[in-house]
Amino acid sequence: MARYSPNMNVMMKAVEKASKHLVRDFGEVENLQISMKGPGDFVSAADKRSEQILQEELSYARPDFGFLMEEGGEIKGKDPSKRWIIDPLDGTANFINAIPHWCITMALEEEGQITAALTYDPLRDELFWAEKGVGAYMRHQRLRVSGKKEPKTAMIGVNDYLLGKSPEDYWQKMNTINHTFGKVKNFGSMGLDLAYVAAGRFDGHWAPAGHSAWDCAAGILLIRESGGYISDFANGADVLNSKEFIAGNPHIHEELRKIVK
Repeated sequence: MARYSPNMNVMMKAVEKASKHLVRDFGEVENLQISMKGPGDFVSAADKRSEQILQEELSYARPDFGFLMEEGGEIKGKDPSKRWIIDPLDGTANFINAIPHWCITMALEEEGQITAALTYDPLRDELFWAEKGVGAYMRHQRLRVSGKKEPKTAMIGVNDYLLGKSPEDYWQKMNTINHTFGKVKNFGSMGLDLAYVAAGRFDGHWAPAGHSAWDCAAGILLIRESGGYISDFANGADVLNSKEFIAGNPHIHEELRKIVK
């Protein structure tokens, strides 16, 4: 059984505290659907409150580390070699519409490398985590990517970001992916999609242009530590600084690479 490192214990404590507030707020969202104002402002406040809790907890435990966050941007730390990369609420559109599919993601970057990662789905109480050289797990269960080789049996997760790409290019590739693979799903949470690749639930993932580092930081390590491949469209390894990437088990990753290259 893998043991949590001190950094991972800090990360888990932080997300569990922040998630309690998000779960409570999510319970209020459905009631706001019928109001004239709608839930948008309420969810924005919940997102920021989650980020504040995470920042406070992590700063208390590791005061010298920096931050890269969806809401707060980059905050330099006394130790420039270490920073937390945080998405306090991944799947905001789902949250706003009372769809129970969203998560918190967090990663620790050291000397430009992701060394610890965590994705937490509090509604299902599924906590995916990985540490470099240790493996990827859901709590204490070891994760491995799927073994599927035949594209027609594979399920692929996709995102619908169009920034930086023409709609024609997006739909051309989407059409090819739809015809190549058995099932294609857009569930609205990149963080959970990537965790599902690591867990073998999805066989691959296609992320066209438009994502940020906090969208994929945790997923990078989860997938690599579970035996999967994740790369930019040119098959480069620096996914964190890329605006587009593909992921999957080795066979499905290669099939996706042929389509997007």
